[in-house]
Amino acid sequence: MPKMKTNRSVAKRLRRSGTGKIIRNKQGARHMMASKNSKRRRHLRKSTTIAKSMESRFKALLPYLAKS
Repeated sequence: MPKMKTNRSVAKRLRRSGTGKIIRNKQGARHMMASKNSKRRRHLRKSTTIAKSMESRFKALLPYLAKS
């Protein structure tokens, strides 16, 4: 059986936490920052975990990231 391929575009955007959760950066922090208030910009700098409902999709795209 051949190795499963990792979706590289997803692998560059996500990482695993120490407890095994999948971490992502928040959307909306690229441009048009002047129209967003400072509290919103500050919260956009932080990363967050993906939703439980989306975990199975990402595990299919990242077979080796999700297994270990």
